[in-house]
Amino acid sequence: MMKSSLSAIALATAVAVPGLANSGSHSEPGTIVDIAVENEAFSTLVAAVTAADLVETLQGEGPFTVFAPTDDAFAELPEGTLEALLEDIPMLTSILTYHVVPGEVMSGDLAEGCNEVETVNGAMATICAGDTVTIDGATVTQADIEASNGVIHVIDGVILPQ
Repeated sequence: MMKSSLSAIALATAVAVPGLANSGSHSEPGTIVDIAVENEAFSTLVAAVTAADLVETLQGEGPFTVFAPTDDAFAELPEGTLEALLEDIPMLTSILTYHVVPGEVMSGDLAEGCNEVETVNGAMATICAGDTVTIDGATVTQADIEASNGVIHVIDGVILPQ
């Protein structure tokens, strides 16, 4: 399905999510899924990835670039939206794969300004780098969290394909 096309992008760190380490760890990191499962700030994301049957994909070889919304980001969605998405698996899958960009790019690889990137679901997203880094208006609050199969960038919002 998407196993070979998911990848990871890393961006500038601003606010840390408790329990997540940035690159430079001495032990071998787990997969993207392992890191998400181990951190309670991603319980909603883990539930959504499980419902969309993407766990095996995101445990695959990669590399993957995942822009990971926290539970607080999901809580900002209009009331009833998350529940509706959990009942509409094709739409949920489309939104979750919009949070993944093919290839591994670390924060130091980004030039200032805005660029469009193709997400795994095929839609284009806009990444802007400057004093902060954003993807479609969601701010990267922690970047360059290395996993054995890619990198995670924590974002403060759920991004939606156009």
